Amino acid sequence: MNCIAVFNNRVGVGKTSLVYHLAWMFAELDYNILVADLDPQANLTSMFLDDDELEALWTQDGEGETIYGALRPLLEGTGDVATPRVVEPDAGIGLVAGDMLLSGAEDELSSQWPDCLDRRPRAFRVLSALWRAMRMAADEMEAELILVDVGPNLGALNRAALVTADHVVVPLAPDLYSIQGLRNLGPTLRRWRLEWSDRVQRNPVADLDVPGGKMEPIGYVVLQHAVRLNRPVNAYERWMDRIPDAYSELMLGETLPHSPFIDHDPNCLATLKHLRSLMPLAQEARKPMFYLRPADGAIGGHANAVQACYRDFRALALEIARRSRAPN
Repeated sequence: MNCIAVFNNRVGVGKTSLVYHLAWMFAELDYNILVADLDPQANLTSMFLDDDELEALWTQDGEGETIYGALRPLLEGTGDVATPRVVEPDAGIGLVAGDMLLSGAEDELSSQWPDCLDRRPRAFRVLSALWRAMRMAADEMEAELILVDVGPNLGALNRAALVTADHVVVPLAPDLYSIQGLRNLGPTLRRWRLEWSDRVQRNPVADLDVPGGKMEPIGYVVLQHAVRLNRPVNAYERWMDRIPDAYSELMLGETLPHSPFIDHDPNCLATLKHLRSLMPLAQEARKPMFYLRPADGAIGGHANAVQACYRDFRALALEIARRSRAPN
């Protein structure tokens, strides 16, 4: 089973929308996919569920209905991780719902990180809790792939979420802020990988299922660039030209012998243009942009954009599956 996290510590790059659309596309490609919303803002969950459905999950007193409910017995010292409820928005898609209460786990996850160095069993139980909850949910629905959404920060909660990941996909916007953000993101992921590898060797609980914490970057996706005559406008092209070198140096710790254009960069998974006209229609219809139909308002030029969106996301999902060696 592969676990793929989509992560950037930069706000507003379209990370959650990317996870949402990838989940639907992987299901379209006949994957059983579990989507785990580990961002306390729960924006991904709200894309799948309406307010009534979400309220029903959040008013169950945290008894395993959401990811926080699954962790609650362990955090409160009354038991171990429970199996979270798997909501099925559509065939092939399972959702472990997010919860704003999850932010309350930040302090506990932070304090237990150094305790792993002292081989304390509770520290490993707490830091493996997200992984074990997701693994139980994935086993329940026989998922081949776990897709993880996390918040845009480098805190203890995201550290515990990222160590569950075999692979990391980095969404980027073509701007100065994304490139600057890589200066934190790359070194931090490398440090977390080394620190978790050291801790795993100290695990005193032989039968405890702890994540491998590989966090292997498999590429980046450029989102939200505007195009004119099938080329990025100048304001975006300036930054897109700088992404290949920045990603290679800051995320991978490598220096490219030649600076490739982004279309020829092997680290680039896809460039997805900003489909401003489709997103409002998709939000109103509560479906991905590439499933919009004339009845949803996708007529004329919108219909052509829907087809292009489908092709782009299908190619992206297939490339992520290939690089992550996801079975199907």
